[in-house]
Amino acid sequence: MTVSGASVTPDVLDGLSLPERVALLRSRMAAVPSRGETASVRIENSDPVPVPVRSDFGEAEPVRAVRQRAVLPVPSALVEVLPHGGLVRGTVASVSGAGSLLIGLVAAVTASGGHVAVVGQPRFGILAAVEMGAQLSKLALIPDPGPDPVEVAAILLDGVDLVVLGLGGMSVSPTRARAVVARARSKGSTLLVTDGHWGGAELRLDASVHGYDGLGTGRELGRGRLRGVRLSVCARGKAMRPRTVRLDLRSENGRIEWHAEQQEQNPLSIAVST
Repeated sequence: MTVSGASVTPDVLDGLSLPERVALLRSRMAAVPSRGETASVRIENSDPVPVPVRSDFGEAEPVRAVRQRAVLPVPSALVEVLPHGGLVRGTVASVSGAGSLLIGLVAAVTASGGHVAVVGQPRFGILAAVEMGAQLSKLALIPDPGPDPVEVAAILLDGVDLVVLGLGGMSVSPTRARAVVARARSKGSTLLVTDGHWGGAELRLDASVHGYDGLGTGRELGRGRLRGVRLSVCARGKAMRPRTVRLDLRSENGRIEWHAEQQEQNPLSIAVST
């Protein structure tokens, strides 16, 4: 006798009462992987694993997590404002505002060994990415993808971890967006869109500049050498309340370091480097 690929021999059922037989068959069926799933990664109906999560007061508290989602790394200063601590694989996210945020996300993925393709971004800051720790050998640039950049990005989802798509002010129709999302999900890659409208993105990140360091004060205002940029990054998503973090990006020792401070009493200084 076979139940959805799980073999149950008649002798195993002999001597069992009807409720016991039903319970055994249910347990065997629950152990069968669904389509696209392997038994080694299937989450059974068991007690969730406690995961330490930082509370609003900066202390680690045990929280029950039932499901962990695979993510791409981000600058460490951004981890706590993202619901899963990174860019979730197989999803579409959008980035708007200050370009330093987009460059930092690309740098973090390549610095960890991931492959990134940047489509339709002719002014992408390669030097800034390197200063943030990006590995150029893991980065592909397609500044002019032609008349259909969405199609180019969809094809690239087959072979890279992160695809950055500059829409050039375009708005992608819901029907086409759903098709690309399905492709990203099936390939386990992440699409990061910018410079346009993409409805239904799982995560939206917006960065705004709220100050500079090094340009002088008083009569010297506007003069000097730029040493740092202060950003505010707001994260929004379908299943989360908006979260905001303030960042200081400073050039130190030949690289750009990210300093994040969510609370005055609990500063966090993180460097994005190799």
